[in-house]
This record gives sequence, C-alpha cells and structure tokens, in this order.
Amino acid sequence: MEAVFMRVEELQLGKVIAEDVFANTQYPIIHKDTKIKPEHLRVFELFNLKMILVYKGESIEELSENCLENQVTSVSIPKYIAFETYYNDAVNQLKKEFSNWGAGGKIDITKVRGMIIPLIEKVLEDRSYIFDLNAYSNPKDYLYHHCIATGVIASVMAKKLGFERGITIQMAIAGMLADSGMARISNRIREKKVQLTKEEFEEVKNHPYYSFMLVKNLPALKEVMKEAIYQHHERLDGSGYPKGDRIGSISNFAQIIAVADVFHAMTSERLYRTKQSPFKVMEMIKEEEFGKFDIKVVQALVDIVVDLPIGTKIELSNLELGEVMYINKYAPTRPLVKLIRTGEIIDLSLNRGLYISRVITKNI
Repeated sequence: MEAVFMRVEELQLGKVIAEDVFANTQYPIIHKDTKIKPEHLRVFELFNLKMILVYKGESIEELSENCLENQVTSVSIPKYIAFETYYNDAVNQLKKEFSNWGAGGKIDITKVRGMIIPLIEKVLEDRSYIFDLNAYSNPKDYLYHHCIATGVIASVMAKKLGFERGITIQMAIAGMLADSGMARISNRIREKKVQLTKEEFEEVKNHPYYSFMLVKNLPALKEVMKEAIYQHHERLDGSGYPKGDRIGSISNFAQIIAVADVFHAMTSERLYRTKQSPFKVMEMIKEEEFGKFDIKVVQALVDIVVDLPIGTKIELSNLELGEVMYINKYAPTRPLVKLIRTGEIIDLSLNRGLYISRVITKNI
C-alpha cells in the first residue's frame, strides 16, 4: 500500500499512519495503522513532530482487518505510555546531551522540550508521580535523574502557586536546565564517591554560571527563567551562591527551582548520602532551613506532598504499612494513620519517633 510523508499542519483527520511513530522514546508514541484523530494532532504538537508517514488516498475502512487489529484507539498522553517509560527515556537522552554540553555543544531546546513535556502532561494531571521520583533515581546516574525530577517538581509547584500553563512549562524547562552547567564540571568531581573537599565544592559552585551561559542565547526561554537558573542556589539569608544575593534580589522563580532542587536532592540516594523520607525532608526545610526560602514557595510544596486523600496507603519508618485517616492542619506532615496489620490508629503528631517513610502509589 503506497504511503507518503505529509507535514503535520497539512494532515487531515481520518488519514491512517503508515509506520510506528517514535519521538526520542523506546516505544512508539502512536502505532502504525492508527486513524488520525484530534488527540493525535496534539501529540504531534507536544513532541514537535514535523512530518508523518501516512497511507496515500486510503481511509481506515479500506484497510485490511489485519491492519485494524493493531489500531490504537486511545493515545492521549496521560493514559498511553507509562510515566516511568517517558521518565527513563528522558534520563537516557539527557545523559547523551550532557556529553555534548561537556564537549562544548549548545543546548537543543527542541530536544529538551521533547524530554520534559510528556512528563509534565502526566504529572500535572496526577501529582502522585512525584512520590516515585526518588525510587527511579540511582547514585551512579543521580545528576541526570536530578535534572529531570527538579523540572517536574518545579512545574507542579508553579501550578500550585497559581501560574498559568505557559509558565509551568517554562518552569519545568528551567528546572531541568538549572544544573546543565554541571556538564562543564570535571567528571572526577561529579562522580566522586565521598564528600567533596572545600576546593572541589568551590568549583561546583560555578555551575549556576555555566548553566546560565548555556541558556542565555535560547530565544525560547524567557529571560526571567534564565535569571532563575543563575540564582537557583541563592538563599534569602545571603548564605547561597554564586553571588550571595539576599531577599529582595532573588526571583520567585529561582526560589521555586531552589526548593524543588533541595527536596529531590534530600529524598534521593546519592554516592555519599542516603535518601530521606519526603515528609521528614519537608519538616527539615520548614524548620532547619527556615529563613533561606520563601514561605509561600515552601508551603506550596508542603501542600503538594502532604495533601493526601483519606485512605492513601503509606509505609512508616518502622516498616509498618498503614493508611491515612486524617490530616492535621497544624502538623500536616504527621497525619492520623491506621495500621493495616493490626488496625491500630496512631497519631504521628504525638508519636514523634515515627514518620511516613514513603507513599505507596501501587496496589499492595
């Protein structure tokens, strides 16, 4: 059956795709023999696809029954390919891009968008994916996982803070590229398995500048986002870097990336540091890091993490499984939970020796 490449903007509804469609993904985002519907056009747009191979002059009714057996009837991004598949594809692609940036190459914003936008589409619809991010990460490839996760978390925070969709996408890209400058840091330092020396950390502190230099000429990224990338390690009390800016000089967008960055770093296993519970990390950010971050930005992440529906399955620090019974607004990281094994009800705000170690997002 004859096929022809057509520009996406010229595609007609009802045309039939003549080959599996990939977009920097391990698996097809749309399968061969799929009849084009409005939702497919949105997928093409999200992945910035320009040309699609379609059957020439054929309608879906004229295809053989063998072709119809493989037709995909639902391809909307939130339901089609698993979040973890998109995530792993993005991490693998980012590793390749880091090598290019380290060798002096420029950032290809089209590739960056192709990596992060499918993840945003899913996580903005279902924020529970955030609870799986630290499980995906591993110490060896931590940097690449961290970039992707920071972008994802930053986008959800931007939405929670009331920013419109365009800004949430920009925040995701900025969060993902905030540590792009680490590509210009020596592998010896990046892959060191013990804590860095003072001199090595001073070199790492240059990465916001390197990141800014990589993004400064990207027309698709807003200037405020480039500034946020440069400032994402600044702190309101002046304790940050690279300039030691203080409150009043640090943008809210930089604060969003900063909180997302710290949250993922502290909840992930690294070469010289074990991961911690998201709930413990939120307590630490609110208490031990008080004065370094904007309260509204921190509260946005607290609300995202702790606003668990009644019945949510959790694991406690003593490995007991339970479910959330009630959220205490005065101690939101320490809800009332019911143990699955015994039926005992525990108020975590009173039992400070226990805390939620993880939210269980899959059936048990």
